[in-house]
Amino acid sequence: MFGPAKMKMLISSLVLLMVVFAKWVEPYIAHYRDVDQDTYEPREHQRSPEYYRDGSGTECRRCCDPAEEAPQYASPYPQYNIVPQINITILKGEKGDTGVRGPYGKMGKSGQSGARGPHGMKGNKGSIGSPGEPCKSYYAAFSVGRKKALHSNDYYQTMIFDTEYVNLYGHFNMFTGKFFCYVPGIYFFSLNAHTWNQKETYLHLMKNEQEMAILYAQPSDRSIMQSQSLMLELERDDQVWIRLYKGERENAVFSDDFDTYITFSGYLIKAKSEG
Repeated sequence: MFGPAKMKMLISSLVLLMVVFAKWVEPYIAHYRDVDQDTYEPREHQRSPEYYRDGSGTECRRCCDPAEEAPQYASPYPQYNIVPQINITILKGEKGDTGVRGPYGKMGKSGQSGARGPHGMKGNKGSIGSPGEPCKSYYAAFSVGRKKALHSNDYYQTMIFDTEYVNLYGHFNMFTGKFFCYVPGIYFFSLNAHTWNQKETYLHLMKNEQEMAILYAQPSDRSIMQSQSLMLELERDDQVWIRLYKGERENAVFSDDFDTYITFSGYLIKAKSEG
C-alpha cells in the first residue's frame, strides 16, 4: 500500500493530468457546439417591407431573386461532452491507528442551584412486614430458710440454709449457701434472723467479698426478730450470700428443729437487657 507522502503525490499528479486533458479537448467541444446550433432562420421571419403589398397575403418575389437554400439542420446523432471520471475510492488508504487521547480540560465553575421542584405524588402503601419476635421476659427468684442455730467461731462462717421455699431455675445453691446471678439487672434482697438472748447477733449481707449491709442486735435479756433489706445491681456471675461475723465476741442466731427463724429471699426487679 502507498504511504501518506506517496498518496499525496499521486493525487496531485492526477489533478494536473485532468487540467491538461481539459485544455486539450476544449477546441473540439467548441466546434461541436457551432455545428449543433441551428443558424437557419425561415424565410417568413426575414420578410421584407414589401410583404403583403397587394393585401392578398402572398409574398411578392422577383424573378431575379436567388433561390432559397434548403435549411441545414443539426446532425441527427447526439453530441456528448467528454468528461473524464476517476474513481477516487481506489486511491483510499487503510485506516490509521487511533491517536492518543488528549488530557482532560479544566473543570468548569459550578452552576447555581436550581429551584426546588414540586412535591411528588404520595407512594403506595407498603406491604405488611413479618411479625416480630415476642418480648422475652426474664425471671429470677429464691426464698430459703434455716432451722438450726449458728454460733460464732474464730473465722467467718457462711450461713448454709436447709429449707428451700422457692428456687427458680436453681439459681440459689443450697450446698454453698450462695445466690448466683445469671440474669444481670436490679435485685431485691431480704434477710430475717432471730437473736439469742444474752448474746450478740452480727450478720453481713455480702456481694462477692464485699459487705453490703449488716444485721446487728446487742445482747439482751430477751430474743427478738431482726430484719434487713436492700436492692443491688448485679452483673452476671455475681454472688450474694450471708456471713456470720467471727468470734471476737460471742454472737449467735437462734433457731430450732421445729420452726424456721432465719429466712433469706431475693428476686429480680428489672433485667439489664430491658433498658
